[in-house]
Amino acid sequence: MIVGAVVLAAGKSERMGQNKLLLRLNGKTIIENILDALAVANINEQVVVLGHKLEEIVEVIKPRLGGVKIALNIDYEKGMISSFQTGLTVISNVYAVFLILGDQPILDPSFLMTMIQTIESNAEALIVCPVHNGKEGHPLLFRHELFGEIMSLEETQTIRDVVHAHADKLVTVEAPEWSIMDIDTPEDYERVKSLMKLGN
Repeated sequence: MIVGAVVLAAGKSERMGQNKLLLRLNGKTIIENILDALAVANINEQVVVLGHKLEEIVEVIKPRLGGVKIALNIDYEKGMISSFQTGLTVISNVYAVFLILGDQPILDPSFLMTMIQTIESNAEALIVCPVHNGKEGHPLLFRHELFGEIMSLEETQTIRDVVHAHADKLVTVEAPEWSIMDIDTPEDYERVKSLMKLGN
């Protein structure tokens, strides 16, 4: 089964004050950690959606470009939906695709594989979503039947609109705390580093 991943890496990181995807965790940048996790999980089609200061990220991920596609979202300021739609335009012939937040500091390859197995073994499932202590997290996994609906979303809508519209076809998987974490501020970054040192 061919599975893809769209990594959203087009934002401005305004609250961080620097490109948060280039912050370092475990000796690598966050974007490198994400792409390495996708590779270990055998994600066949990987697309990184770029926008703001794209040269900075291209320079870092150059060694991985053999297995990673780049999509440019010229409308990146319109937000996450426009970037996801941009990524979907360069992915083809996949059974399902992950929506990966570029600022998700921890991504566990074994959990990604569990999500793939979940959607593959459940014929009714259109979406697989991690849940930690009752809170929905990321990444999300969408089956190809929903791509058209996602592509038709307008700027004022969110990906959660699709999730909620298909609540009866949503399967959740209990996940560790990393599934509900992202990095928006320097305080977030310090908290993630502390948690990683504790092994959580």
